[in-house]
Amino acid sequence: MKAALFVEPGKMTVTNTPKPKIEKSTDAIIRVIRACVCGSDLWWYRGISKREPNSLAGHEAIGIVDEVGSDLKNIQKGDFVIVPFTHGCGHCAACLAGFDGDCLNGPKGGNGYQAEYVRYENADWGLVKIPGKPEDYSDDMLNNFLALADVMATGFHAATSAEVKKGDAVVVMGDGAVGLSGVLSSKLLGAKRIIAMSRHEDRQKLAMEFGATDIVPERGDAAVQRVMDLTKTGADAVLECVGTEQSVDTAIKVGRPGAIVGRVGVPQKTEMNTNDLFWRNIGLRGGIASVTTDDKKILLDAVLNGEINPGKVFTERFDLDHIQDAYNAMDKREAIKSLLIIDNK
Repeated sequence: MKAALFVEPGKMTVTNTPKPKIEKSTDAIIRVIRACVCGSDLWWYRGISKREPNSLAGHEAIGIVDEVGSDLKNIQKGDFVIVPFTHGCGHCAACLAGFDGDCLNGPKGGNGYQAEYVRYENADWGLVKIPGKPEDYSDDMLNNFLALADVMATGFHAATSAEVKKGDAVVVMGDGAVGLSGVLSSKLLGAKRIIAMSRHEDRQKLAMEFGATDIVPERGDAAVQRVMDLTKTGADAVLECVGTEQSVDTAIKVGRPGAIVGRVGVPQKTEMNTNDLFWRNIGLRGGIASVTTDDKKILLDAVLNGEINPGKVFTERFDLDHIQDAYNAMDKREAIKSLLIIDNK
C-alpha cells in the first residue's frame, strides 16, 4: 500500500509498505478514504521536536472497516467509521471517567493514518460508527466527519476543560484548525462573547463565521491589555490551543480571577512557572482530547444535525502522491489544514 513517510525535517515522501495485518483480536484494519495533516505534525516537520526518521505519519482519518479481529462485536466489516487518534478501550478507569485519550489499556495516540490502510487497536469501542456509507454524504459532510478524528474533538476538549458555559466570555489562543475548532466549540456550548486571538485574515474570517465576536491580533502584553479593554474584568474561560511559552503565559493573564484555562496545545517547553496561577486563582487543566467519548456523546450528532460544520478548516486538498505539497502548504500558512483524498479502491 501507499503511505506517507517522514524522511527528515522538511522532507516527506510516499513509500510502498506492506498492508497492516490484524495483530490482536481487538484490532480492525481500516481502508482509509480521507486523512489530513495536523498542526502538531508541523513541530517535527520543522525540526522543532524530534521524530524518528523514515517513520509513517498521520493520526486522523475516516474510512471503511476492511478486516476485524475475532473478539470484535460492535464493529463489523463494511462499517463506515471515524478513526480517532486515540484508542480508548471503553472500560478502564480513564475511559469510564470520560478521558479516553489517557486510556490505560491502549497506545497513547495513533500513527500511520496518512496511508491507504491503517491498523486500529481497541476497535470495538474506540472507533466511532457513522450511519450509512460515504456515498450517502456530501463532500463537505465527509470533511466534517474527518474533523472529528482529532481537530474538532481537541478544540471541544479545550472548551470543556475550561468549563465554557452559556453566557461566558471566552478567549481562544491560536488561529490554527484547533483554535478555530475551539471557537466553534465555545459557540456550541453557549458562550456569549468569543475573542479569537488571530493576525491572519483568512483565519479571522473563518473564526467570525464559527462564532467569534471579536478579533485580537496583538501579542504579549498588548494582547492582554486589549482583552482587558474588551471584557473589563478578563475572560471567564480561556482556550490555549498553541502550546508555546508565550501563548500559555498570555492565556493565564487574560482570564479573570477564578477563570480556567483549557490547555490542548502540545507543550513546547518542559517547565512552566505556575506562580501566576496561584496569585489569581486561575485554574489550568486539559491535555489529550477525549475523541471517542465526545464524538459519541455530542459531536457526531452535532454534525449530523447541521449544528456545526468543522470541516471548513480544510482549505486545501491533495492526494498521497503530493504529501510534500500538503505539508508545505500548512508550513507556509497557505492552508489552514490540508486534506488528503485517499483513492485506494
